[in-house]
Amino acid sequence: MKIIAVANQKGGVGKTTTAVNLAAALAEKHRRVLLIDLDPQGNATSSFGLQEIEGQSLYEPLLGEASVADKILPTRLPDLFLVPADIDLAGVEIEIARMDDHLTRLAKCLRVLREDGTFDFILLDCPPSLGILMTNALAAADELLTPIQCEYFALEGLVRIVRLIERIRASGANARLEMGGILMTMFDNRTNLSSQVVAEVRAHFQERVYDTLIPRTVRLSEAPSFGKCILEHDPNGVGAKAYRALAVEFLRRHEVETEPAQSVIPSAVQRSETESREPVT
Repeated sequence: MKIIAVANQKGGVGKTTTAVNLAAALAEKHRRVLLIDLDPQGNATSSFGLQEIEGQSLYEPLLGEASVADKILPTRLPDLFLVPADIDLAGVEIEIARMDDHLTRLAKCLRVLREDGTFDFILLDCPPSLGILMTNALAAADELLTPIQCEYFALEGLVRIVRLIERIRASGANARLEMGGILMTMFDNRTNLSSQVVAEVRAHFQERVYDTLIPRTVRLSEAPSFGKCILEHDPNGVGAKAYRALAVEFLRRHEVETEPAQSVIPSAVQRSETESREPVT
């Protein structure tokens, strides 16, 4: 099992869009995927129409008051599960900041899922900040997937991410963390700037940059307003095709050639899987 943090300290770069739609595309390929929404704004949660659910976030598990397995909900998509976010997450940073192990609270929460082997991948949708929730995600993850908008300051943002990875390693919180991939988003083939930015990022980071480019498209932007991922909202559009291509490349990079995880689903998931797959209206 791999834990992937989808993170960028800058907002508006397609971070949540990537976490949601990559998770959906991997599940479509019969990989068992858990998406954890770590952003108190809950945008990944609302992308599946589950924003009205309260008390299911990582708030209690991070404080040691519940198991993460009890917070897992099924989505409408087979093989895709979600730990939603709610407003309580906004306050958890203050509470765990006082703890001696404040950087590794999430890693300890996810240990049971590593041992269980239920999921092939866990994707962490991080908040667009350098706060405790994001650093916890990096301390728990095997690698970082960074979406970068095709704009002038792309390299500047990447330099900050690389320095953050170095600090996490140096702190001893997660010596195995690495830059797993860089994804260029909001690519517009009508402009020279997009192509120039992609070329420059690839020149500096080489094979870490995904070949797949995520296009700028209205359909990707509007899908969350319908409580759907792009594979549901516009399954034959360019956005869906791009994320399916990303999933193929992602699996090739991770050399995943085996069947999906076969372990028993956590009891909390098993109890509610059938009814929760009903369409959300």
